[in-house]
Amino acid sequence: MKGPRRLRRCPPGAAAGAHAGRGRRARPPRGGTIGDRLLPTPMNRRRPRLAPATLSEADGVRYLHLGTPWVQGALRLRKPDAIELEYVQRMLAALLLRPEAADPAAEAWAEVRAVQLGLGAATLTRFCHGLGMPTTAVEINPSVIQAGRLWFRLPPDGPRLQVIEADAAAHVADARQAASADLLCVDLYDHEAASPVLDSPAFYRDCARLLAPGGVMAVNLFGRDAAFEHSAARIAAAFAGQPVRTLRPTREGNTIVVAVRLPAWPEAAVLAARAEALEARTGLPARKWLRMWRQAPGAAAGEAAAAPASPAPANARRRKPAEVDDDAGSLRPARSGPAA
Repeated sequence: MKGPRRLRRCPPGAAAGAHAGRGRRARPPRGGTIGDRLLPTPMNRRRPRLAPATLSEADGVRYLHLGTPWVQGALRLRKPDAIELEYVQRMLAALLLRPEAADPAAEAWAEVRAVQLGLGAATLTRFCHGLGMPTTAVEINPSVIQAGRLWFRLPPDGPRLQVIEADAAAHVADARQAASADLLCVDLYDHEAASPVLDSPAFYRDCARLLAPGGVMAVNLFGRDAAFEHSAARIAAAFAGQPVRTLRPTREGNTIVVAVRLPAWPEAAVLAARAEALEARTGLPARKWLRMWRQAPGAAAGEAAAAPASPAPANARRRKPAEVDDDAGSLRPARSGPAA
């Protein structure tokens, strides 16, 4: 499942139980209460710790929770195809590492296999499926899958969409899954959203093995947490000298780490062309992402020297230092109850 985004008192985290979730820890929305709806699901005796999916709504946005105030996903009811949470948008910066981003053809993404570890409110799953990618989501919590079907417009399984109720760690550790993904999104937090539930060197090595050559992974972490540099260094070690970057933290502190199975980071001109085409096609703020790339902690020094972070486009508006973590037009997080 997906994870909450972190406001000042919250870390990113989303997910179902032990091994699936997405991360962005957010306060509950204004005017909404947790548990407005409790989705009943048969008790899973094998996974007794999985928190039930609950819902709240406020200001035209439906939120997914896991029995706590932390937001695990969001859907704007009048614009269901829009990506409501900014950190989820930034996870899609990984698309810029794919050559298909520059192709305006409707079928450009038809051969790009997308995998999400953690379903959350199914935002990334619906986006990738809508773009035409063969899409697989792995979610351990059955109530989150049920919530997706009932309340977050998750389509039924079909030839190009599969939602698997499974442990994300077991899925990526399965040798049969090697080289089965071209785009991997990892957002694994539990109901407390304190830290990723899967964050070991072995897990990230399995994720790297899951990717085909040229494949790209985006991981949601909380960039202001003391453990962030350790997590980013584990990712860099798993990709063994291949390019690893981060995006600037969101206002809530979510930092996306992007790793790609390529010998070098693409040139700035290539990324700029892809960003322009992707933004025109999807409406995502892809050109803004070009100004956000940073070298990841623990990334190989040689790789960093060979492929510096993309410079800002010549016409980019200069920002004051105080704006470093706050982009114009960025989506504001859901706020907590009436007192907030």
